[in-house]
Amino acid sequence: MQHYPEAALYVVATPIGNLSDISLRALHVLQLVHAIACEDTRHTKTMLRQYGIDKPLLPVHEHNEAQAAGGVIERLQRGERVAYVSDAGTPAVSDPGARLVAAVRAAGLAILPLPGSSSVTAALSVAGISGGGGFVFAGFLPSKAAEREQAVLALQADSRAVVILEAPHRIEALARAMAPLGARRLTVGRELTKQFEEIATVAARDFSAWLAAGSQRTRGEFALVLHPGVEAQAKSDGDRVLQLLLAELPLKTAVKLAAEITGAPRNELYEAALQLKKN
Repeated sequence: MQHYPEAALYVVATPIGNLSDISLRALHVLQLVHAIACEDTRHTKTMLRQYGIDKPLLPVHEHNEAQAAGGVIERLQRGERVAYVSDAGTPAVSDPGARLVAAVRAAGLAILPLPGSSSVTAALSVAGISGGGGFVFAGFLPSKAAEREQAVLALQADSRAVVILEAPHRIEALARAMAPLGARRLTVGRELTKQFEEIATVAARDFSAWLAAGSQRTRGEFALVLHPGVEAQAKSDGDRVLQLLLAELPLKTAVKLAAEITGAPRNELYEAALQLKKN
């Protein structure tokens, strides 16, 4: 049984679209707390009404977060439980909340996370990226064209998967900036969990054409997953296949077969095999 201490801040993930995605634990905590700090009181009031919850709301958004944290801390020091929610998804992940959490932690008070909806993990789950290379969360790229192009060049140099968020009024500009990435695969998540949800995987150079192919496609919030570069994927696959083959075959035979199966460079696989044997 989870314990819900007093004098604690509860960081609560809320739905990114479908209201049914709220967790039972989140509903319990939102009923339990003395007050709910939130990014937008109007938005949160409407959401809470759907669940039959009525609590005092405290505005804590990107423009007042540092100052508003003081009021939240005062409540916690009086022994109250306070929840924090952003407009949608998990707070402090490209949403306000990080400064509040840091201030509460600096005050020596407890903070408890309530995980739930996230466009980042939702997009990754349907991208179909295998291997153990991990991913980079880039969030929103710069709004200015020159800075955005530099950011895309940096993505090109990173062989890992990259998750990018974007708003509808900037998605076409982002698509144009990503065209130089060429054949590198891009999974597009538009309006995830909402009524007009759309998911597609295209080459980065074809993203602009994909947007132009439907009148609705530039509308809504976007979560994009730039797939790993081909070399990185081949290396990841090669390492995994090599490990399996080494368990049954001599080193040189395992390396030869792993290179033929995955297309990864044989010299790199040989070095990896020596390291695996050593370990």
